[in-house]
Amino acid sequence: MSLPLGDPRTIGPRIRMMMPHLTPLEGRVVDMILGRRDFGEATSLKTVAEDAGVSEAMIVKVAKKLGFDGFRDFRAGLAGYNRLPTADLHEELSPDDTDAEIARKVFRTSVHALEETLAILDPEALERAADLIFGARQRDLYGVGGSAQIARDVAHKLLRIGVRTSVFDDTHMMLMSASLLGEGDVAIAFSHSGASTAVIEAVELARRRGARTIALTNYATSPLAAVADVVLCSTAQGSPLLGENAAARIAQLIIFDAVFAAVARRDLKAAERNLAATMGAVAGKRRGA
Repeated sequence: MSLPLGDPRTIGPRIRMMMPHLTPLEGRVVDMILGRRDFGEATSLKTVAEDAGVSEAMIVKVAKKLGFDGFRDFRAGLAGYNRLPTADLHEELSPDDTDAEIARKVFRTSVHALEETLAILDPEALERAADLIFGARQRDLYGVGGSAQIARDVAHKLLRIGVRTSVFDDTHMMLMSASLLGEGDVAIAFSHSGASTAVIEAVELARRRGARTIALTNYATSPLAAVADVVLCSTAQGSPLLGENAAARIAQLIIFDAVFAAVARRDLKAAERNLAATMGAVAGKRRGA
């Protein structure tokens, strides 16, 4: 996945996507730099190295490992990112916070995730995903844990417009499903980390059988992304209490809201007809209906 380098909103996501590829020491160095509120164009390489307790060469190495040309390029990118209006939206929870303050911080973290996910969203990948889902003969959705809940939400959305899917959240069932897929079918995999073995193995098998594959993940360089034909990425900044998953889950649901709308647009009359039918079918299940 290629992020637009000229857009400062992509700097944070770009760094976070590369964090799994850093060593523990390199990760701590990056966390220290990201935690500096005074980091800017005037921050020297020597100062950063001394504060991190590592050599200047290590700082340059980390910058290059994150995809930058060197420390100056990294410093310019991060300084631009820190100047964004949304840069301060993410705030860590504190034991001294009131319930109202906690609610505000949780909401702002989700807003931050949505802003940055939109900035890195690949329009071509979104279009390809919608085409594959719309044109598929069979659509099987894979996910475990919290990702399975996202898969079920997507299946519910698509069923409303007459696009039938099957959801699998068991390792054996995913593999059995994948073994029966073939050309004209699509497997859609959901994994925040992109490292879930059960999901990756099912996608690999589906691909060997000739099916096309779509992945929704928080890491464009993850093992799952590497084996998918189409990759859709969310991005969320983690916190000790909420982790990344809480905010990323909101972003991932919105990504597939967009995919859902794009699929519906491909045959709007059929989508509207099916939506009316499915809404009518459950209308009598509401109190007062």
